[in-house]
Amino acid sequence: MYSVNVRDHFMIAHSFRGEAFGPAQRLHGATYVVDLEFRRAELDADGMVVDIARATEVLRSVLGEFNLRNLDDDPAFEGRNTTTEFMARVIFGRVAARVAAGELGPHAGGLSGLRVRLNESHVAWAAYEGALPAEAGRTP
Repeated sequence: MYSVNVRDHFMIAHSFRGEAFGPAQRLHGATYVVDLEFRRAELDADGMVVDIARATEVLRSVLGEFNLRNLDDDPAFEGRNTTTEFMARVIFGRVAARVAAGELGPHAGGLSGLRVRLNESHVAWAAYEGALPAEAGRTP
């Protein structure tokens, strides 16, 4: 399995509900370093997994939807704890949708999976990974 990873970051504010979160129940900020890994079984005809420049643009665009925002104010997250684990899955879904829409171009045609890792600090991170549909990345 081949893979290419691109990295960016975003900053948010949020709070959590539930005793398990202790002081994090209060509004607080977080800065995440995000690693987005694209996977495929074989390289394409040009010897690539994915166009790294386009992958970087897609990640930056997806993270821009959250950057410098209070996630507690986002109706899409109403009633949800926007934990690191939860946000990894959200980012996975939004990137997967862009792959399916062809935003990564023809080099994304053979992608089989993604892995999103959100690094909270140098000692703590959470990730979500999954397969992409066989038709993902095919340019319309």
